[in-house]
Amino acid sequence: MTKPVPVDDLARFCRTVLKGIGADAETARDCTASMMHGSLHGVDSHGVRLLGHYTHALQGGRLNKTPKLQFTRNRAGSGMLHAHNAQGARATYAAMDHACDLATEAGIGAVGITHSSHFGPAGAYAVRAAQRGFLALVTCNSDSFVRLHDGAERFHGTNPLSIACPAPGNPWLLDMASSAVPYNRVELYRSTGTKLPEGVASDSEGADTTDPHVAEMLAPLGAMFGFKGAGLGGVAELFSAVLTGMKLSPDIASMGGPDFSTPRGMGAFVIALDPDAFAGANMVQAGITRYLELLRASPARAGTKVMAPGDREWAVALDRQENGISLDPVTANSFAELAHKLKLDPVV
Repeated sequence: MTKPVPVDDLARFCRTVLKGIGADAETARDCTASMMHGSLHGVDSHGVRLLGHYTHALQGGRLNKTPKLQFTRNRAGSGMLHAHNAQGARATYAAMDHACDLATEAGIGAVGITHSSHFGPAGAYAVRAAQRGFLALVTCNSDSFVRLHDGAERFHGTNPLSIACPAPGNPWLLDMASSAVPYNRVELYRSTGTKLPEGVASDSEGADTTDPHVAEMLAPLGAMFGFKGAGLGGVAELFSAVLTGMKLSPDIASMGGPDFSTPRGMGAFVIALDPDAFAGANMVQAGITRYLELLRASPARAGTKVMAPGDREWAVALDRQENGISLDPVTANSFAELAHKLKLDPVV
């Protein structure tokens, strides 16, 4: 791993690279914000290591460098966002902002996203809503990486789900893949030469493996109860593909190419809920405060600590904000190549 890089320097480099290859200011802003959310909060698999991938997709034509997003409000609390093949963060931040606006009026705002692409860490967009005082749900599907329970071929994508609730200090934040791990974690472990945990990935025949270089598919969340993870993967399909009219996971082109010129036509879905439309903001805050107090005070097993969803991420963010972010070897090399090609000062 590299020497830690200051957070602001890392964000500035990402924005400069994206603008340098012709992406508009909004795309550079939102793509960087989503990647920095991942890297800052310890979700390195969905952090700045994706800069090279997004740059390649923008230059190849898979992603639109200057998308014209089109939002259509269909009902009081629902609408659709045509992303015009935007980079996924550009589309999803915009969709969540629309959902929050709808929820301000209707109590709930639900927005389906069409013609989008990989959006990185789902939690970035749930946090956006929580910062505005809304509860939120975010999900998307992706190309097939995950076998079904007892399956022996790729079927679902990693199909993440994120839910956030405003709370004192930082939001309650769940951000999870419906697979045992995200596939980007496998790639990160390849870069660092780290063995995979038991039961999270399979070889080409569906047999478990801990070798990231042999892993050809992921296991659904839940180990011997993997039907639960497979079911959650299906939930993402219902919202992201069925409700939006977009592609199911088996029909989405591979994130890794080789075709980087054809848009992938992916869907996603976001929901925002205004507490004032339910029990009221004050009562909701009292409820989440009491819930978190009870949760964190719950006795822990020997040598462990009880944490609420998001607690680990906020602690990592505090440390990295102060001490910087280290890059894995593959990402560091990618950054050096981008700096050389664009004649930029290297960040590492």
